[in-house]
Amino acid sequence: MVNKGVATPGGDAGHQQRRAGSERRTPPQPAAADSTPPAPGTRRPGGRTARTRAAVRDAVLSGLADHGYPGLTVEYVADHSGVHKTTLYRRWGGLEGMVADALDMAGEDTWTPPDTGSLEGDLRELAREVVASFSDDAASAAPTAFVAAAFQSKRAADALHSFYAERFARCEAVVTRAMARGEAPPDTDAPALVRAVSAPLLFRVFITREPIDVALADQSAAAAIAATREGAFTRP
Repeated sequence: MVNKGVATPGGDAGHQQRRAGSERRTPPQPAAADSTPPAPGTRRPGGRTARTRAAVRDAVLSGLADHGYPGLTVEYVADHSGVHKTTLYRRWGGLEGMVADALDMAGEDTWTPPDTGSLEGDLRELAREVVASFSDDAASAAPTAFVAAAFQSKRAADALHSFYAERFARCEAVVTRAMARGEAPPDTDAPALVRAVSAPLLFRVFITREPIDVALADQSAAAAIAATREGAFTRP
């Protein structure tokens, strides 16, 4: 979720995209590059390298939101990040590496799932974060473009898969707490339950192209709760 949740690739991708857009009004300052960069898409240390990486990430988010993956170019990223094209190719190998690394950075945030004291409350908050991420055009532009990129680039698809796998793994704590409180069967499949909450919402966003709202989020959470109580998510 754009609000640091399950649904979107960015910790606050919409905010980063808007911020990157506002920074275009002044010429970017060239970001310093390390002489021996690590492999594209890998974790990187702080300092100048971190600033370079963040500048590229913001430019990628801005470009994806403005032009989508097909319209994103290395020249665009260079112009909007202040990082020379030679450095971009050497460090990231091209656009696929930059998109993958932007997703890597999204997974490095400190987001934790809600803890309202009840499974129903937690799932409802998770569903509402999906709505917050995709019901606003500005907020949803970058994460939607990431999903689109995954259909055109295997590397982007792998990075998106890893991002969501890690996000859903964090959310398993919601189900673990619920089982400890007796709100869910002890053999509940946590990943399946968490995915079931967001699935109806994302189906509307990406398949039927219908609007989503808080009422639909609450309905999705309620359906998942009812199914959980009936044992629909117990492990075989």
